Amino acid sequence: MDMFLMFVKAFVIGGAICLIGQIIINFTHLTNGKILVLFLVIGAVLEAFGWYGKLVKFAGAGASVPISGFGYALVHGAVQAAKQDGVYGALSGGLAACAMGVSIAIVSGYIVAVLFHPHTKKN
Repeated sequence: MDMFLMFVKAFVIGGAICLIGQIIINFTHLTNGKILVLFLVIGAVLEAFGWYGKLVKFAGAGASVPISGFGYALVHGAVQAAKQDGVYGALSGGLAACAMGVSIAIVSGYIVAVLFHPHTKKN
């Protein structure tokens, strides 16, 4: 039953984050890139106040997988490294915390580009 509840919490919180994004898309003229940056910054700011970490503990992947979770991971890593290494840790900790995710995104993007030969549309 605990695992089922974990999945439900992740689904509800992740779905709520996606719902907020869809509402922003439907009722504003923001581009997808601006919405992406908005969610990343919101995740970072919420973690700066210590709130997003509580959401991640509650919802797990439902809060850590969306792009706001990336903002959370950057700030969380920077704060943790700053406690250990000072200013250098504050500058490098966020990137160190997210290095694996960024590396996987780059490598998988390259593999997809090689396999499917993307090109721009001709008008």
